[in-house]
Amino acid sequence: MSTKLRKASHSIFSIHLHVIFVTKYRRKVLTRAMIEDAKKVFQRILESNYSILSNCEGEADHLHLLIDLHPNNNISNLVSSLKSASSRILRKKYSQEIAQHYWGKNAKLWHDSKCIISCGGVPLEVIKQYIDNQSGGKE
Repeated sequence: MSTKLRKASHSIFSIHLHVIFVTKYRRKVLTRAMIEDAKKVFQRILESNYSILSNCEGEADHLHLLIDLHPNNNISNLVSSLKSASSRILRKKYSQEIAQHYWGKNAKLWHDSKCIISCGGVPLEVIKQYIDNQSGGKE
């Protein structure tokens, strides 16, 4: 993970998120090909939102994403876009494989919940100490 600061027109930032998607009912449905296709979807959506997919791996029942997030994004909306687009594309491309685990025309691939964890490069104590040591302005 890069600790390099990124720049935008009016901000400097380094926001990293660890996002976990779990398949509905924790069914072991994901194959290596599905994970690779999901990565492509995630990259496309994140790039269109000025964010970067730093890493993505998973197992048959869940995926881990490491995202370098641009601050203009609403995290909940972005994660919803990632889930809905990847579900739609994977369900279309791998309909026969997914139908073995889920039924119905509009069956969901992902569980409704999500896990989002911030990943900072500096321990909180260091930031607290830095803030505590600020001069407080002019005397």
